[in-house]
Amino acid sequence: MNDKNGQVRIGFYICHCGTNIAGMVDVIAVARYAATLPGVVVSRDYKYMCSDPGQELIQQDIQEHHLNRIVVASCSPLLHEETFRKATAKGGLNPFYFQMVNIREHDSWVHTDGKAATEKAIDLVRAAIRRVAFHKPLERKQVPIHPDILVVGGGIAGIHAALTLANAGKHVYLVEREPTIGGHMAKFDKTFPTLDCA
Repeated sequence: MNDKNGQVRIGFYICHCGTNIAGMVDVIAVARYAATLPGVVVSRDYKYMCSDPGQELIQQDIQEHHLNRIVVASCSPLLHEETFRKATAKGGLNPFYFQMVNIREHDSWVHTDGKAATEKAIDLVRAAIRRVAFHKPLERKQVPIHPDILVVGGGIAGIHAALTLANAGKHVYLVEREPTIGGHMAKFDKTFPTLDCA
């Protein structure tokens, strides 16, 4: 659980997302709770974490408080996970020392009871903070690819895919587990509605 430089030092940030999150979740209470968790050195709430000032806040805190893990509770990772990974990297950390918690789509937007939404946010945040302590410093790397294509299944769809790719100039391997290709169509002598030969 320890980083190579010593104890895990976590920075936690919760986004208001305007009123998308803060309108249902008590973000200040969640930030206060997160501050009590083991390893959390910084716990902040901010209006829009994805904004430039929000990202700069993360970068500054990494430097000033010697953080080595970051957790952001905000919207969908599909929207901003890469944004926060880049902010983490600009702060000097491996971008995989970052964990995101979706408290907008998975919490705020699906609740009508603010108390229940806040309790759920606290549970999600506690889990993410616990998890980020175990993150490893992964590295991205490029690996060579083999340009040939394998199509599995010699039915009508597989044959069509293989022919389309071959006509596009690709080298294609078509693999079928049965002794003949054609799939179920090979079992029919006529097709509906025209009764053409299959």
